[in-house]
Amino acid sequence: MTTDARTRPGDVAAILVEALPYIRRFHGAVVVVKFGGAALAGAEDPASAVGQFAEDVALLRSVGLRPVVVHGGGPQIAEMLARLGRDSTFVDGHRVTDAETLDIARMVLVGKVNSELVAAINVHGSLAVGVSGFDANLLTVGLRDEGLGFVGDVDAVDPALLDGLVAQGLVPVVATMGADEGGQAYNVNADAVAGALAVALGAEKLVVLTDVDGLRRDPTSALARVTAGELARLVADGAAVGGMAPKALACLEAVRAGVAAAHLLDGRVPHSLLLELFTDQGVGTMVVPDATEEDG
Repeated sequence: MTTDARTRPGDVAAILVEALPYIRRFHGAVVVVKFGGAALAGAEDPASAVGQFAEDVALLRSVGLRPVVVHGGGPQIAEMLARLGRDSTFVDGHRVTDAETLDIARMVLVGKVNSELVAAINVHGSLAVGVSGFDANLLTVGLRDEGLGFVGDVDAVDPALLDGLVAQGLVPVVATMGADEGGQAYNVNADAVAGALAVALGAEKLVVLTDVDGLRRDPTSALARVTAGELARLVADGAAVGGMAPKALACLEAVRAGVAAAHLLDGRVPHSLLLELFTDQGVGTMVVPDATEEDG
């Protein structure tokens, strides 16, 4: 059997030693992880990507962190719409959602993506519980724009359900649909939900997994670290476009509302979540408040 840098005992031990202070530092901390539909759809082997993500979440829980998973499903919704002979229409990055599209989105997000993630995490123990924004009025949602149909923005978060699950040592897996005060359902952008939940739960970190290796100032390389002010200027200058825009805004709003750090990283990279949280180098872009000088 041949060995390389990944399998030499000394190198493995060095990685574990490097991770130890981060494990100690974040023990007991809530970490909101948004697993994007784009990250899953962009993986060479989606089933393997889900399995590796589930391993990472289970490991976070086993070393004392308190993960809360928020998932998207845009590509999966588009695939189902195509199977049913329906086109997807987008305005400013938001899918126009009529009543039938809303039903399909609910079926995909709650019935398929959510249940698959819960099952994958529970391979490693009785850990995960699937919920949606409907449950216990977790998300109160308002209409975003009449022209978009049943697309909503988060008006309020009631974190009591998630607080209770986390206190029991469980991992909530949240499908991003919610209802207004009259019970009307809406599809909600998963990045915005993840950011709102991170703030409401007092999370230490918000981690957004997507299909790119971080935020870029130019096409050559991803930025390792930016402050909230720097990120705001990058967004204003158009550095975050398309699907990256709501991710960047979610990170910006989260750190400005008290979350210690937010991270944008490539969910297609095996175990990128662990590499970002538990190594000095990291693998994505970390967003920190303007006033902090601490690394995370």
